[in-house]
Amino acid sequence: MSRIGRMPIAVPSGVTLSAQDGVFKVKGPKGELTVPYNSELTIKHEGDTLIVERPSDQQRHRALHGLTRTLVANAVKGVSEGYTINLELKGVGFRAKMSGKALELTIGFSHPVIVEPPAGVSFAVPEPTKIDVIGIDKQLVGQVAANVRKVRKPDAYHGKGVRFVGEKISLKAGKAGATGGKGKK
Repeated sequence: MSRIGRMPIAVPSGVTLSAQDGVFKVKGPKGELTVPYNSELTIKHEGDTLIVERPSDQQRHRALHGLTRTLVANAVKGVSEGYTINLELKGVGFRAKMSGKALELTIGFSHPVIVEPPAGVSFAVPEPTKIDVIGIDKQLVGQVAANVRKVRKPDAYHGKGVRFVGEKISLKAGKAGATGGKGKK
């Protein structure tokens, strides 16, 4: 039995669920999500918990069991609490600001970069060097945060760019001649 698949999912109060014909719908205080799943699996709602069960021990069913349970748990958490990914800007003069709903980044290019959020995702800029990506769909929030980071990845020599908060950047050593070593005359 899958260790992840057999774990029950706690359902907070204020969240309504329905699972039928391979579509799991969940509605909560933050919004509504739909998760498709293989209709051979069953999702049972017992009290304030959800349990995902598989019909057999075939490889295909075992592979889908943990995946389906995780996708359903992410949807339940998303509509009740939401997801936030924090980014930070490192570099002299690098800053972010809101321009309507869009994010305007000044990150060393000759022009500011405008990032439009897709439906279901929003940006927040608590400080000029901090960006929050907020939404209820975990996959979409992660993808948008990765797209913002991709605008200017941290460089390998100075670490300047957009990075996730807490991300470790291993910096390369500079030129050996720049360290004060003796050169040819």
